[in-house]
Amino acid sequence: MTTPTDAGAGDAPTRRSWLALAVLLLGIGMALLDTTIVNVALPTIRTSLDASEATLSWIISGYALAYGLALIPAGRVGDRFGHKWVFVVGLTGFTLASLWCGLASGGTELVVAHVAQGLAGGIFFPAVNAMIQLMFTGGSRGKALAVMGATIGVATALGPIVGGLLIEALGEAEGWRSIFFVNLPFGVICVAAAVWLLPGIVVRKDRPRTGVDGVGLVLLTVALVALLVPLIEGEGLGWPLWTWLSLGGSVLLLVLFALWEVRTVRRGRSPLVPPHLFSHASFTGGVILAMVYFASFTSIFFVISIFWQAGLGHTALESGIVSIPFALGSIVGAATSNQLAARLGRTVLVLGTSMVAAGLIAVWLILVLVPSAHLNHWQLLVPLLVAGVGNGLFIAPNAQFIIATVDRPEAGAASGVLGTIQRIGSAAGIAIVGSVFFGTLTLPAGRPSPADLADAFGHSAAVAMSLSAAFAVLAFALVFALPRQVRR
Repeated sequence: MTTPTDAGAGDAPTRRSWLALAVLLLGIGMALLDTTIVNVALPTIRTSLDASEATLSWIISGYALAYGLALIPAGRVGDRFGHKWVFVVGLTGFTLASLWCGLASGGTELVVAHVAQGLAGGIFFPAVNAMIQLMFTGGSRGKALAVMGATIGVATALGPIVGGLLIEALGEAEGWRSIFFVNLPFGVICVAAAVWLLPGIVVRKDRPRTGVDGVGLVLLTVALVALLVPLIEGEGLGWPLWTWLSLGGSVLLLVLFALWEVRTVRRGRSPLVPPHLFSHASFTGGVILAMVYFASFTSIFFVISIFWQAGLGHTALESGIVSIPFALGSIVGAATSNQLAARLGRTVLVLGTSMVAAGLIAVWLILVLVPSAHLNHWQLLVPLLVAGVGNGLFIAPNAQFIIATVDRPEAGAASGVLGTIQRIGSAAGIAIVGSVFFGTLTLPAGRPSPADLADAFGHSAAVAMSLSAAFAVLAFALVFALPRQVRR
């Protein structure tokens, strides 16, 4: 294998390697900031573009789905042609899609542009971890991965606050566009720095080349779209016949996808999702756990943001402030999760999911028991802080425990499948919870008073939050499918 120039192959990487790491982290920081910054802008997008409720769900779900579906094929392309240029191409596409999002003139165009942005993010994200593995070894690799984890936590936490500040400063009518435009200068700088600093790593010539399973990718994509379309659109349209046919068709397509993957393996080719992974019952349980958990926690602030602004009349900044306890708790939990996982094993995941479930149940009870007009962010502070700490305890080590259920040579494939399943769970969670939220929303006729609006949105938020809490309780139950300890 050709060693990368200035890549820092030993335990003492060069200064150039750390600068290259900074470039990679800036890229993932942009992608993860975008996953949370958009939530606080949804109500202003709704009024500015006269967007439908389904459009708001598509903005979030479409991004997550496109992001997840790109992860596995992008990793395969990077293995074959080099991760540096996959990163550069993906980040360039992400920056251009950000510009497109900011210039969108209608809800449909914004959905398409945001899906393109998610696809580009999913293209360059696998290259980050791959480049870190190739540029660093030993103790320095652990430090690099720790810095990446901290970056993920901080970027996710800053999203709602940055979005709220931008909309507050520039006004609701056009301020939401700035949450996309803010990516442009950072994207240009990051692309230029990546071309200059990232090492051009050449794959081993004796390594078997595995192409991308194009048919499998198409089948999986169409199946998931056929599932999400009725979930998002069905409630608003009164569940016509085609929505049920689409749901049935998605099941059929998923069966065809599974059969195709088995056929691909028998022909000696590389499948998108290796079927033999699911011969491990614990891995199957872990994958379901990941999907359910991500469906639970990613839908929380979709509901709260719309309720807080459209129902209670608060600003985008005030909506962003509501999420601060959860974000800070996530950072605290993530910072201690690795040490706790080494000492407590699976118990740290049990603790994390139980705290998330308890926090969301408490939020649901507050929404049910406290009159909506009297709600304020202080009442949600403790429950969201508890849920946030639990989220941090779970998010950081959960992949290690799930991947530990398969044999060591299968770890890379399992990691790729897990990343995709997490994003699919996020997309499905937004689709399902959003459908329940808007499906139970009944606005009074005429010009409703602020109190009537608060009650209507508060009722729907409580119903939707009960579903998120139920997902969290199910995730808690599924944790026990994982091994008690991770193999070292």
